[in-house]
Amino acid sequence: MITLKRGDWAMTVLPDLGGAIGSLTLRGEDVLRPTPEGCDQILLTASFPLAPYANRIDHGRFVFEDRKVALPPTPSFEPHALHGDAWCAPWTVEAHDAVSFTLSQSHEAGAWPWAWMVRQTLSLEDHGLNAEIALTNLSDAPMPAGVGFHPYFLRGPETRLTLAADKVWVGDSLIPDQQVATDELVDWSRGQVVEAMPFVDNAYALWDGRAEVADGHRTVCLTASANARWAHVYAPVGAAYVCVEPVTHRPNALNAPPGEDAGVQTLPPGETLTLAMRIEAE
Repeated sequence: MITLKRGDWAMTVLPDLGGAIGSLTLRGEDVLRPTPEGCDQILLTASFPLAPYANRIDHGRFVFEDRKVALPPTPSFEPHALHGDAWCAPWTVEAHDAVSFTLSQSHEAGAWPWAWMVRQTLSLEDHGLNAEIALTNLSDAPMPAGVGFHPYFLRGPETRLTLAADKVWVGDSLIPDQQVATDELVDWSRGQVVEAMPFVDNAYALWDGRAEVADGHRTVCLTASANARWAHVYAPVGAAYVCVEPVTHRPNALNAPPGEDAGVQTLPPGETLTLAMRIEAE
């Protein structure tokens, strides 16, 4: 575990646990859900990176440029593949100082039949956290690509989430098959008390790149780069957190119908896809 501090902000990072953020605090108070001490389960961390794709792939199967791909199901999420491989392996620390550091991972071709590398830069600024993830195609053929972050924001009985989006993806078995108006599920645009809402595990489309998680004394703001065109909201009933995940494509985008702009990038050999996220508090 590595600890960074700047002004009133502090952060811990867990390179050996999927490159996850262990904690993010402001004046000693948690901004993200803190990782339990001694934890070895990445789904209990404060945030983790997503690459070379985000969210679910239906049964782990898709076709890209006439190449059939069959990924193994992610344990506990069978029969689907979930969130890529970056969160499932240790990261190498390339550089760090008192307020920032850079981690990376490299992968040979395997079940995902392209070689790739991902780099993550995390830094504390006066306003809070700046995070960037960059995915590079190391193979000699074009590769489908997607990236994102999976932060867990602390949530209490009165916590409100505000997120403006035009549409939301819905479907059976958490595999979306249609886009509907947000008010057919939950419209967060004017702020909703998360505890009062039904279970949500859905991707919101055409959002404005900003979300706020607010309680009685603090507002935490997330902003994302323009290519994070989807915000996946995960709000289990009764949980102590709510996730707002900025991602570059919708769930199961690799199986989108022809002609749909589902967000998957075709990354030529040697090219890089980058996404940025900022977390601050007011």
